[in-house]
Amino acid sequence: QVQLVESGGGLVQTGGSLRLSCAVSGRTFIIGSYVMGWFRQAPGKEREFVAAISRNSVSKYYGDSVKGRFTISRDNAENTVTLQMNSLKPEDTAVYYCAASRASSLYAREYDYWGQGTQVTVSS
Repeated sequence: QVQLVESGGGLVQTGGSLRLSCAVSGRTFIIGSYVMGWFRQAPGKEREFVAAISRNSVSKYYGDSVKGRFTISRDNAENTVTLQMNSLKPEDTAVYYCAASRASSLYAREYDYWGQGTQVTVSS
């Protein structure tokens, strides 16, 4: 059983920062075999790609709306993935999901495992 558990969400003012963490567990799950990503979904909107990081952390990808403000990182030894979010805006308000993909993909449909999500609310 693979589990992804997000933490670190909350309420923050415009311009503030939050650090999301994703802890991955599973007896047969080898995090180094997966591309890890973050997605978000706001009420009434489709799930949106936020960021992804390659298996060895060499390559990082960001959605256009978060480039320059968010940073993704991973620690394969600790089975964790982190999303540092700076200069937050009200439009960043959403439920943020951590996900794992065997494929090298930025598309939600190609991610195999998902966390339950953590709420991020940015007040204006």
